[in-house]
Amino acid sequence: MKRGLMYLCLALCFLGLACAPAAEAWGCRAHETVAALAEKRLTPPAKQALLALLTANPIDPQLKRYCGQTGLDAFVDSSTWADDERGRDPATAPWHFIDIPLSATQGSAQASCGAGGCVTQAIADQLAILKDKNAPGAKRAAALRFIIHFVGDLHQPLHGATNSDRGGNCVPVKYFTRNPHPRNNSYTPNLHHVWDTEIPESQMQGADPAEFADTLDAAFEASFAAWQQGGMQLDAWAWESHEHAVETAYGAFSKPIPVEPDVPVNACTDDNNIGQRMLHKHLVIGQAYRDQAASVAEERLAQAGIRLAMILNEAAKTGL
Repeated sequence: MKRGLMYLCLALCFLGLACAPAAEAWGCRAHETVAALAEKRLTPPAKQALLALLTANPIDPQLKRYCGQTGLDAFVDSSTWADDERGRDPATAPWHFIDIPLSATQGSAQASCGAGGCVTQAIADQLAILKDKNAPGAKRAAALRFIIHFVGDLHQPLHGATNSDRGGNCVPVKYFTRNPHPRNNSYTPNLHHVWDTEIPESQMQGADPAEFADTLDAAFEASFAAWQQGGMQLDAWAWESHEHAVETAYGAFSKPIPVEPDVPVNACTDDNNIGQRMLHKHLVIGQAYRDQAASVAEERLAQAGIRLAMILNEAAKTGL
């Protein structure tokens, strides 16, 4: 299974807390921002119904929360639950991404959905559960939490593409003055984690998720109608992520990254030691790359938030 070993680290503990998953799509604050923006754009009936479902079926207090107890409302707090649940149920790990090879051209994204599932399939499956009035409340609340998280995941470029490098986890980078070094079968800093956390949080400039959601809402409001055109378009949104990965995540380096053969990779030693080979390329993320990536990251967070609201508003029309 692609990236399989990465998810085993979720079962480990670090100083008594669950360790950070190596391929978490968007960091804590970015996922919370997506949810905060979506919540702003929910219709009053949808918001009332969704919050009631979550409140009546709260998150297990025994579950270790990597992002901590944030004091956020039930909807925004739900945005990071799927990463914590992944540690308890590793079978959900493949649901967070879709490994479309970097060399792929547009077609059906479903062709890249692995045997264990993928993010596009997971969103569709969980949406069906959410809308099933005969399903137990706890199961429907879990489905809602998965949807809130996975729509964010789908919009992270490195969760829609891979270069036989575990979605960029096996691409060590120098991030400004931070030099890469081995860590947990991967490297830090690495391309994936920089996109997950460093870049979006640098754009937040210390703002909390609600404040940053307001900023994105104002900055991108003129684009919201176009982004929602055609309703839920999971395949198209996956290809958007793939295109951003090709053009920016991999393509904005001053040194070109060659396209690797599409082979299964469970560790950075696979694919002829992809991690070591990438390390020796001495890839650097500085101001020019960061600025280009930051523009993409902000847009993708805004798209995820407004599309998540669209999906849930539509679901609520049938009654939840």
